[in-house]
Amino acid sequence: MSFPDRLACDAGLIQARLDAALAEYPDQSVVHAMAYASAGGKRLRGFLVMESARMFGVPEAAAISVAAAVEALHAYSLVHDDLPAMDNDDLRRGLPTVHRKWDEATGILAGDALQTLAFELLTDPAIGAAEVRIGLVAGLARASGGRGMVYGQALDIAAETAAEPLDLAQITALQAGKTGALIRFSAEAGAILARRDTKAMRVYADALGLAFQIADDILDVTGDAAKAGKRLQKDAEAGKATFVSLLGLEGARARAALLVEQSCAAIAPFGTAAENLIDCARFVISRES
Repeated sequence: MSFPDRLACDAGLIQARLDAALAEYPDQSVVHAMAYASAGGKRLRGFLVMESARMFGVPEAAAISVAAAVEALHAYSLVHDDLPAMDNDDLRRGLPTVHRKWDEATGILAGDALQTLAFELLTDPAIGAAEVRIGLVAGLARASGGRGMVYGQALDIAAETAAEPLDLAQITALQAGKTGALIRFSAEAGAILARRDTKAMRVYADALGLAFQIADDILDVTGDAAKAGKRLQKDAEAGKATFVSLLGLEGARARAALLVEQSCAAIAPFGTAAENLIDCARFVISRES
């Protein structure tokens, strides 16, 4: 199976798990907004969960709720990022953002509910022993909270009014929280499920996450808004420093390519079992959205 087909296959499995979870919720507008916000997308983070689990020999039935949890958490972050108090975006994945389709209050509540759904999904007994589930809850909380994604977002907001643009080290630290922390958890999840050491996956994911963000910065300059499904060149309009503004377009491409090679090298010892994760690393800098 080709990498795009594998990615699409896992996206379908994850969507089915999210749909099943949301089917248990009452029929109301905030639940409709949750379903709307959590539909579509590449499901790259969920794929990392599923494929890292496969690499460590973990059954798909144990991994699927973890993958769905990561995607619910990611969907919450996008809903809140799009709000007027944050990025004030009108489009996400080519469709109106939640607060535009409904209203700001529904956007806030839908995001809140998707976040709690993520942790509810991690209680699924099919995942495994209680200590494994607790480890996953703790890991996702660290990745998404005040030491991870929220911390990175706070740094990003602060940068908008800073007296001086951020330097390369500061942007790298910011993105390690805002983007990288959830990618790291996703890649480590398979090892956590298998009760194996997470070091190799951490090295893989840290390089992958940074390459992913550099690719996003490149797409913000060179991409097609129709393919991206959202407004581009926001950072340049806001005068914010990015990997492209600091490294130049070719320099950013070279840095991303080097990071991908570092990412692949970290899991090369796993042999053929790592092939799909290696393909994933190469995909993040070749995508168009």
